Amino acid sequence: MSRYLLDTNALADCIFRRRGVHERVRAARLAGHTIGTGIPVVAELLAGIEYSATRDANLDVLNRNLALFRQWPFTTEAAREYGRLYAAFRRVGRTIQTVDLMIAATALTMGGCTVVTSDSDLSVVPGLDVENWASEQ
Repeated sequence: MSRYLLDTNALADCIFRRRGVHERVRAARLAGHTIGTGIPVVAELLAGIEYSATRDANLDVLNRNLALFRQWPFTTEAAREYGRLYAAFRRVGRTIQTVDLMIAATALTMGGCTVVTSDSDLSVVPGLDVENWASEQ
Protein backbone atom coordinates (compact mmCIF):
# COMPACT_ATOMS: atom_id res chain seq x y z
CA MET A 1 0.00 0.00 0.00
CA SER A 2 0.99 3.62 -0.44
CA ARG A 3 2.07 6.26 2.05
CA TYR A 4 0.73 9.79 1.86
CA LEU A 5 2.28 12.75 3.65
CA LEU A 6 -0.19 15.60 4.12
CA ASP A 7 1.39 19.03 3.85
CA THR A 8 0.27 21.94 6.01
CA ASN A 9 -2.76 23.01 3.97
CA ALA A 10 -3.90 19.43 3.37
CA LEU A 11 -3.63 18.49 7.05
CA ALA A 12 -5.48 21.65 8.12
CA ASP A 13 -8.17 21.01 5.49
CA CYS A 14 -8.56 17.44 6.76
CA ILE A 15 -8.69 18.33 10.46
CA PHE A 16 -11.08 21.24 9.96
CA ARG A 17 -13.17 19.27 7.40
CA ARG A 18 -12.60 21.63 4.46
CA ARG A 19 -12.40 21.12 0.69
CA GLY A 20 -13.13 17.38 0.74
CA VAL A 21 -9.71 16.36 2.07
CA HIS A 22 -11.17 14.55 5.11
CA GLU A 23 -13.24 12.33 2.83
CA ARG A 24 -10.22 11.51 0.65
CA VAL A 25 -8.17 10.65 3.74
CA ARG A 26 -10.91 8.36 5.03
CA ALA A 27 -11.19 6.58 1.66
CA ALA A 28 -7.40 6.15 1.45
CA ARG A 29 -7.30 4.64 4.94
CA LEU A 30 -10.14 2.25 4.10
CA ALA A 31 -8.11 1.17 1.06
CA GLY A 32 -5.21 0.31 3.38
CA HIS A 33 -2.96 3.29 2.70
CA THR A 34 -0.92 4.96 5.43
CA ILE A 35 -1.70 8.63 6.03
CA GLY A 36 0.64 10.85 7.98
CA THR A 37 2.41 14.14 8.12
CA GLY A 38 5.87 15.48 8.80
CA ILE A 39 7.11 17.22 11.90
CA PRO A 40 7.80 20.39 9.83
CA VAL A 41 4.06 20.45 9.03
CA VAL A 42 3.18 20.21 12.72
CA ALA A 43 5.57 23.09 13.45
CA GLU A 44 4.02 25.26 10.73
CA LEU A 45 0.50 24.55 11.99
CA LEU A 46 1.48 25.39 15.57
CA ALA A 47 3.07 28.65 14.41
CA GLY A 48 -0.12 29.60 12.57
CA ILE A 49 -2.27 28.73 15.55
CA GLU A 50 -0.21 31.05 17.76
CA TYR A 51 -1.30 33.96 15.53
CA SER A 52 -4.92 32.84 15.41
CA ALA A 53 -7.72 34.84 17.02
CA THR A 54 -9.13 31.48 18.16
CA ARG A 55 -5.81 30.08 19.39
CA ASP A 56 -7.10 27.89 22.21
CA ALA A 57 -9.91 26.31 20.19
CA ASN A 58 -7.64 25.65 17.20
CA LEU A 59 -4.91 24.19 19.42
CA ASP A 60 -7.46 21.87 21.01
CA VAL A 61 -8.68 20.66 17.61
CA LEU A 62 -5.11 20.08 16.40
CA ASN A 63 -4.09 18.22 19.55
CA ARG A 64 -7.15 15.95 19.41
CA ASN A 65 -6.55 15.11 15.76
CA LEU A 66 -2.77 14.74 15.53
CA ALA A 67 -2.90 11.32 17.19
CA LEU A 68 -4.88 10.08 14.19
CA PHE A 69 -1.91 10.61 11.87
CA ARG A 70 1.48 9.03 11.71
CA GLN A 71 4.07 11.74 12.32
CA TRP A 72 7.25 11.21 10.33
CA PRO A 73 10.40 12.82 11.76
CA PHE A 74 12.77 15.20 10.07
CA THR A 75 15.84 12.97 10.16
CA THR A 76 19.51 13.63 9.47
CA GLU A 77 19.00 11.97 6.09
CA ALA A 78 16.13 14.38 5.40
CA ALA A 79 18.37 17.29 6.44
CA ARG A 80 20.95 16.19 3.88
CA GLU A 81 18.25 15.97 1.20
CA TYR A 82 16.99 19.42 2.23
CA GLY A 83 20.50 20.83 1.75
CA ARG A 84 20.78 19.24 -1.68
CA LEU A 85 17.38 20.58 -2.75
CA TYR A 86 18.05 24.05 -1.33
CA ALA A 87 21.35 24.32 -3.21
CA ALA A 88 19.87 23.00 -6.46
CA PHE A 89 17.02 25.52 -6.42
CA ARG A 90 19.28 28.37 -5.36
CA ARG A 91 21.63 27.65 -8.28
CA VAL A 92 18.79 28.26 -10.73
CA GLY A 93 17.48 31.31 -8.87
CA ARG A 94 14.32 29.69 -7.53
CA THR A 95 13.21 30.28 -3.96
CA ILE A 96 11.01 27.75 -2.19
CA GLN A 97 9.90 28.16 1.42
CA THR A 98 12.04 26.36 3.97
CA VAL A 99 9.15 24.32 5.35
CA ASP A 100 8.14 23.18 1.85
CA LEU A 101 11.67 21.95 1.17
CA MET A 102 11.67 20.18 4.55
CA ILE A 103 8.38 18.46 3.65
CA ALA A 104 9.76 17.42 0.27
CA ALA A 105 13.00 16.16 1.83
CA THR A 106 11.07 14.12 4.39
CA ALA A 107 8.95 12.46 1.70
CA LEU A 108 11.89 11.84 -0.63
CA THR A 109 13.97 10.14 2.05
CA MET A 110 11.06 7.88 2.97
CA GLY A 111 10.79 6.56 -0.57
CA GLY A 112 7.46 5.69 -2.13
CA CYS A 113 5.67 8.53 -0.40
CA THR A 114 3.29 10.92 -2.13
CA VAL A 115 2.85 14.46 -0.81
CA VAL A 116 -0.74 15.67 -0.69
CA THR A 117 -0.76 19.41 -1.29
CA SER A 118 -2.36 22.25 -3.16
CA ASP A 119 0.98 24.10 -3.18
CA SER A 120 2.41 24.35 -6.67
CA ASP A 121 5.95 24.89 -5.32
CA LEU A 122 6.17 21.24 -4.33
CA SER A 123 5.26 20.09 -7.83
CA VAL A 124 8.63 21.34 -9.15
CA VAL A 125 10.72 19.18 -6.81
CA PRO A 126 12.41 16.49 -8.94
CA GLY A 127 11.38 12.95 -8.05
CA LEU A 128 8.61 14.03 -5.67
CA ASP A 129 5.16 12.53 -6.24
CA VAL A 130 2.47 15.13 -5.56
CA GLU A 131 -1.33 14.88 -5.52
CA ASN A 132 -3.97 17.52 -4.80
CA TRP A 133 -6.89 16.10 -2.80
CA ALA A 134 -8.66 19.43 -2.28
CA SER A 135 -11.91 19.93 -4.12
CA GLU A 136 -12.57 23.30 -5.68
CA GLN A 137 -14.97 25.20 -3.43
